[in-house]
Amino acid sequence: MNLPTEEDVFALLDASWPAQEVHDCGPFVLRRSNGGGKRVTAATLPTRVPFTENQIADAETQLRAWGQTPLFMIRGDDPQLDAALETRGYNIVDPVIAYALDLSSIPTGTEVASAYVMWPPLQILCDIWVEGGIGPDRVAVMERVRTPKAALFARTGDEAAGTAFVAAANGIAMLHALEVLPPHRRKGVAQNLMHAALDWAREQGCRWLSVVVTRANDPARALYERLGMQPVAEYHYRMAT
Repeated sequence: MNLPTEEDVFALLDASWPAQEVHDCGPFVLRRSNGGGKRVTAATLPTRVPFTENQIADAETQLRAWGQTPLFMIRGDDPQLDAALETRGYNIVDPVIAYALDLSSIPTGTEVASAYVMWPPLQILCDIWVEGGIGPDRVAVMERVRTPKAALFARTGDEAAGTAFVAAANGIAMLHALEVLPPHRRKGVAQNLMHAALDWAREQGCRWLSVVVTRANDPARALYERLGMQPVAEYHYRMAT
């Protein structure tokens, strides 16, 4: 099965969940944001680009000057950077798997009136996100996206049940911030949102739908794997103590 490359997925991650500011610091790419999670505040190093200890120190200094705890995203396999950060006392945080699905491999359609697509999101969607720990700073990240995007809204009967955010670039869509209210879990709400994302991605001319999920989130991983999604990339963070 044809799937996007690791490089494609990381490029989409930056496009679909963008930092407020991005700056080069030697070989490192630094992200500056007022909240919004690790993805928009982490430093990255292009694959297999050489670096020095002094350049790591320069990156740390700049991140701290912005009021951010030094945080590096290790994309793919970069044992040199991983080892250098471990030596400096950095801890591993949140190992993540990226999944992708070829849209031609799954049928179209969702249950009638079970999921709606919109932008901007209704207040009820923001309320659902807040209940799940996704606050205004992360909604601000969604608002910064400059590629096609949508908020998804699922109901159970006449009750609001769940929401998610999806954005697309270069033939790939990525789903973020999927949240289902506790009373409506295990009722197919997450699956309805996934199917709505699939339909939306097709409408944008995408070939694939992707998601990122922490390795420890077994229920979400099980959902994605049931849909036929396959792992295509991995990353983890190293955070200064």
